[in-house]
Amino acid sequence: MEKNTQKSKPNGGRGGTRKGAGRPKGSRDQVSIKALLEELDKQTNGQAYEELLVTDFLQARHGNDSQLLLKYHNLILNKVMNSLAKIEVTDSKDAIEAKQQAFAEALARLTGVKTDK
Repeated sequence: MEKNTQKSKPNGGRGGTRKGAGRPKGSRDQVSIKALLEELDKQTNGQAYEELLVTDFLQARHGNDSQLLLKYHNLILNKVMNSLAKIEVTDSKDAIEAKQQAFAEALARLTGVKTDK
């Protein structure tokens, strides 16, 4: 058994770790992702999750449920924007050459190799 090395707090012993508290080591989640996806597949006759999202989104739209529609918009936009938002960095030839020179000098200082100027 492990010894609890945490000291008690001055507020009467409330807070902190307690012996035997929490899930037992090595225990599994009550709901596994695999089981959840298998049940979803079974209940929807193999319909893809993306299709379900679109169907539910359209139902919220046609039902004029503005709160649910807003949630779907946020969900979809968060997914779409993460995949679309890319930053493209372009450097001029001079900038690339300056970076190469700076890298070579830094590497030379680290390794002790002298560079020719």
